[in-house]
Amino acid sequence: MNKKFFVGILLSSLVFTLTACSIVVAPVVPEPVVEKPISTDLIKVTTPTPNLSVTSPLEISGEAKGPWFFEGSAPVKLLDANSKVLAEGIAQAQGDWMTENFVPFTASLTFSTPTTSTGTLVLSKDNPSGLPANDKSVSIPVKFTTTNETEAFVETMTVKVFFSNTKLDPEMQFCNKTYPINRIIPKTTGVARAAVEALLKGISKAEEDAGYVDQINAGVKIQSLSIKNGIAYIDFNQALQEKVGGSCKVGAISSQITETLKQFSTIKSVVISIDGDSETSLQP
Repeated sequence: MNKKFFVGILLSSLVFTLTACSIVVAPVVPEPVVEKPISTDLIKVTTPTPNLSVTSPLEISGEAKGPWFFEGSAPVKLLDANSKVLAEGIAQAQGDWMTENFVPFTASLTFSTPTTSTGTLVLSKDNPSGLPANDKSVSIPVKFTTTNETEAFVETMTVKVFFSNTKLDPEMQFCNKTYPINRIIPKTTGVARAAVEALLKGISKAEEDAGYVDQINAGVKIQSLSIKNGIAYIDFNQALQEKVGGSCKVGAISSQITETLKQFSTIKSVVISIDGDSETSLQP
């Protein structure tokens, strides 16, 4: 072999070596984990999926077989990592629930910023019999996020707000009969005022579908609230009685406010006024 042949082999080897060294192996990027929706023989939850980051209001949807419901509804609740109830509500069937087939449902839960970063959504089969053998539920782990990354988790508390209900009292025979719904609010020393403010925010679509009715006008504001000797004196603006007529409507409004305040042991009775007038306010 001549000298040129050896030089050619050497150059070829050098080119191959440099080329091999320049090859970059792309890193293996794992595919994101997508949690599958919860599904059983009785209920399928489309939203939220497990470990989804959720904010308030939490919109819930899926489908369940007719026996999951009673009167077209079934309870749902949201817990934090310490099993503290953050919100409770109703999953409402979106069709005829008197069937063995799957029926779509929706629910909405409003909650304040939790004190933990994770929690659990629990959807339960309605069990009017109360028998443990008929208890069924599904649990979905969730994560909590805030709209502001620097926002601190705040401590919360549960209060009751009261509304009429056309399913529990179909003929509205008892105008002053109202029924409680739990609300989660930031913890405060002014709990009575906070409870009424939660009442004035009204009801959700899911609660409306469950028969709850808010008799109080939009735009109602608390002007003052004081508690003396077991009596709560609460004053509202004129919006409370605008276009309000009839003893039934007046009785329902009064009951919503009174029962919301009387849930607290320090309040035995309630005096409602509008612009300082308690004598002629809320008259039929």
